[in-house]
Amino acid sequence: MSAIAVIRVSGKDAFVLCDTVFIGKNGKQLANQKGYTIHFGEIHLDGNVIDEVLVSVFRGPHSYTGEDTLEISCHGSTFIQQEILSALYSIGIQPAKPGEFTLRSFLNGKMDLSQAEAVADLISSENRASHNLAIKQLRGGFSQEIAALRERLMNFAALIELELDFSTEDVEFADRSLLRTLVNYVIDVVHNLRDSYAMGNVLKQGIPVTIAGRPNAGKSTLLNALLNEDRAIVSPIAGTTRDSIEDSIVIDGISFRFIDTAGIRDSDDEIENIGIERSYAKIDEAEIVLYLFDASHSNQQQLLEDLSGLRARTNLGKFIIPVGNKVDQLDDSVADVFNQLEGAVWISALKKNGIEQLKLELLNWVNVGLSGPSETIVTNARHVDALRRAEENLIEVRKGLNNHIPGDLLAIDIRAALSTLAEITGEVNNEDLLGHIFGKFCIGK
Repeated sequence: MSAIAVIRVSGKDAFVLCDTVFIGKNGKQLANQKGYTIHFGEIHLDGNVIDEVLVSVFRGPHSYTGEDTLEISCHGSTFIQQEILSALYSIGIQPAKPGEFTLRSFLNGKMDLSQAEAVADLISSENRASHNLAIKQLRGGFSQEIAALRERLMNFAALIELELDFSTEDVEFADRSLLRTLVNYVIDVVHNLRDSYAMGNVLKQGIPVTIAGRPNAGKSTLLNALLNEDRAIVSPIAGTTRDSIEDSIVIDGISFRFIDTAGIRDSDDEIENIGIERSYAKIDEAEIVLYLFDASHSNQQQLLEDLSGLRARTNLGKFIIPVGNKVDQLDDSVADVFNQLEGAVWISALKKNGIEQLKLELLNWVNVGLSGPSETIVTNARHVDALRRAEENLIEVRKGLNNHIPGDLLAIDIRAALSTLAEITGEVNNEDLLGHIFGKFCIGK
């Protein structure tokens, strides 16, 4: 239920059919109206007025779907909505399947497949970062980059195909050294696009940040300080946290998923050991690890050993930020006590000192990731798979060039790479793929 509801109808007979249930106040029929006009009237069913409505007219191909389209704005009562839908069904209009309007837009050439997928991402975006990524893809930035790569490859593919027509004359139209340079360039671009998915996916889903450290370092207090609420139980008793606790916040438009874990130590407690193993599992899943330590009691050598062990355990791409807690209890300068600890952030989780600086460090990780070699950030697993296969095809082309194989064999791998890249934008597609993609959309979009 809402103030208003919008019911969209699209298809070649949309205006003629809707004129059978719509009576305009000016007596004019929708089929005779210009595009981008709005008309006031009533929806009738079996002689009874259902509602007073406004009907917006969009004439194809200048509409979202590329077809004649109208939008009925009615009052938001669920009863009224269902009655108008029943009236439309009674005159032969069919209910839309999930994503059918966007599917028609794609089939009618209004957008390519990657742009259509961006529509779903835009609808589901929950923060500024995921919204910006979806907007860029919807505007065709990714599509244009793929199209530029395909065009350059196609030029060489055409020359190699031409060589096949003159195979008996032993001529070369495609300069092999230039082709080798181009293939290396395209491989680099495709590889960088593939690598961008790691950043794109976490921006879309929320960046996982694990808070780890020894017992009583203040991990739960830090989680509460970051969330600005009492989400985790805080106790001076070591080992209070036995399982991970997760919650999300948005910092400067970017979503972070914080995970508070059990303290890491040697323990004889079977249940606590299960929690410690889960802590390591969460560390492995995270993109960022906040390693929290009690700055007022930690031994510097022990701390360095803990960090070294953590780095050895995690993959090289993981970002580890040492966070010194309880600095309000220190008598001496933190820098003097831990002078070998580079990149550390010093806080008092209890008094919420240094929390803003910690947030800036988290944002800095994002900014570094966004300043990679490619301006385009890939967020779709289907696109990554296509890029991977295209890269494999191009590597085969490079091997073929190095081994001086005939042009007809080179052409096979180049065509395979072109076809795979075309899958991204939908120039090559099949019904199963389209059904899989648009089946995830909401009804009405």
